[in-house]
Amino acid sequence: MKKSILIMFAFALVSVSCSDFLDVNDNPNNPPISTPRLTLPVAQQSFSTLNARTMTYLGNFLVVNWATPSNWSSNEIYSRYNFTATDFSNIFETSYADIFKNLTYIETYEDPTGAVDYTYYQAISKIIKGFQYQMLVDLYGDVPYTEANLRGDNTTPKYDDAETVYKAVIEELTAVVDLINNAPTNAQNPETQDIIFGGNMSHWVEFANTIKLRMLVRLSNTGQDSYIASQIATINANGAGYITTDVTSNPGYTTAEFKQNPFYDYFRQPVTGDEQNRGDYTVASEHAITYLTNTSDPRLERLYAPSENADEFKGTEQKTILPGTGFTSKDLAKVGPGLIKSAEGDQIIMSMAEALFIQSEATTRGYISGGDAAAQANYEAAIEASFTQLEVADPIASAQTYYAQTTPNVNWSNSSNKIQAIITQKWVALNGTSSIESWIDLTRTGYPVGLPIPEESNGSRPVRLLYPSTEVSRNSDNVPTLTSDDVFTKNPFWK
Repeated sequence: MKKSILIMFAFALVSVSCSDFLDVNDNPNNPPISTPRLTLPVAQQSFSTLNARTMTYLGNFLVVNWATPSNWSSNEIYSRYNFTATDFSNIFETSYADIFKNLTYIETYEDPTGAVDYTYYQAISKIIKGFQYQMLVDLYGDVPYTEANLRGDNTTPKYDDAETVYKAVIEELTAVVDLINNAPTNAQNPETQDIIFGGNMSHWVEFANTIKLRMLVRLSNTGQDSYIASQIATINANGAGYITTDVTSNPGYTTAEFKQNPFYDYFRQPVTGDEQNRGDYTVASEHAITYLTNTSDPRLERLYAPSENADEFKGTEQKTILPGTGFTSKDLAKVGPGLIKSAEGDQIIMSMAEALFIQSEATTRGYISGGDAAAQANYEAAIEASFTQLEVADPIASAQTYYAQTTPNVNWSNSSNKIQAIITQKWVALNGTSSIESWIDLTRTGYPVGLPIPEESNGSRPVRLLYPSTEVSRNSDNVPTLTSDDVFTKNPFWK
C-alpha cells in the first residue's frame, strides 16, 4: 500500500491542485497536466491531513478532551467560543480548492488514447467526496453542490439546501457501489497509488456503506424512519457489509520534514521527534481525566501522557488563565502515546470503533435487525476495537474487564439509556482521532451529558461554523447570511 512519499510530493507538482478556490488564474495555453493515477494520492493525502489536523483539533476542544495550560496564551478561542468568519476557514477552503478540485478532475478525466479505463479511480473519488460533503453539511449547513467544482465555468456556485445535499450524497454512495461492482474488466486498479486501501475495491464498497450508514443514523431525529429503512435495505442488498478494520492512509510517511504522519507532525518535530509548541500547549482537560479515572479506564494512560513535574495524570479547565495563577504544561498531562505513535505510522480516517458504535446505534434504533443482543455485541466490540487501536496491554481482555464493571454507560446491561451509553463510549473512543464526530454527536443527541462549558463563553456551545470571509466576499450573492449568534443557535437540519 505504501508508496514513496518523495514520489507522492512530486505528484503535487503536476497535479491540478492549487491554492485558488475558483481556479480562474489557470493559463488556458498552458493547462495543468495530470492523470487520475498521479492525482489520486495527492487528493487522498490532502483529505487525510485536513481531517487529522484542523478538524480533529477543533473537535477535541469542543468535546472537552483537551485544554490549554497557564503558561501559554494560545487557543483562547476555545475557552471563549468567539468564532468568526476567519476561524477554521481551511476546512471549507481546502475541501473545495484542493480535495474536491482534484477529485472532480479524476471523475471527469478522459484518457486521450482511450486505452485506460479509470472507473475505479472515479469510484474512489466519489466515496471520498461523500465523506467530505457530509462533514461540510454537518459543520456549515447549506453548501455548494450541484454547481460546485465547475472551475471557470461557474465561479459563483449557488448554495444547495443541506438536506438536499445529504440525500444526494446518499444516492451517490448507493450508485458508486454499482459502479464498482459493474466496472469493465479492463478497469485499471490504482494499487499502490491508492494510499488508503491499496486498490482493494471490496474495502471501498464497505467504506461507502459505512459512510452512508453514518449519514442515515444522523437523520434519526428527522422523522424519516421509512426513508432510513429503505436506504439501509439497499446496503443489505449489496451484501458487502461495513468496514472490518480501521480506515487509514499512508503514502510512505517518514521522519523527514513535510513527510511525517500529519497528526504526529502536528505535535512533534521532524527527524528529532522533539516536541512542537503545539505539543506543549495542548494538555488534558480536567473533565476527561476525571471521567476516565472514575470509570477505571486503562485507556487513560494511552490517551494522555503523565505530567513532567509529578508524573501524574492531571488535567485543567478550559479557560484563559493569567500567567502564574494556574497549572503549567509541566504540571499537566499531555496528548498520549496511544495517539502520538510514530512519524511513519498510518493516519486514521475512520476507526473500526466508530463504525461499530454506528451499527450499535442503528440497531438500537431499529434500523438494523438483531435487537438488543446485536446492539450490545457491536457496542462491546467497539470498545474492544478502541483498546486495540490505542494499544492497551492485552487489549481484548482489558476491554472485557472494563465493560464488565457495573458502571452505567460502561456496562451495557446497567445502562438504562442505550443511546446515551453508545454516544458516551464513542466519545471516549474518538478522543484524539475523529473527535469532530463527537461534537456532531453532542449537537445531535445531547450526549455525553455533563460536558462543562467554559465560563468565559456565553454559556452555550457552538453548533456550527461560519462561512469563511473569503467565500463571503467572492460569492456574496449566494452565501447564506449568518451572524455570530448563529454559531450557537442555528442548528444543523438534522437536529
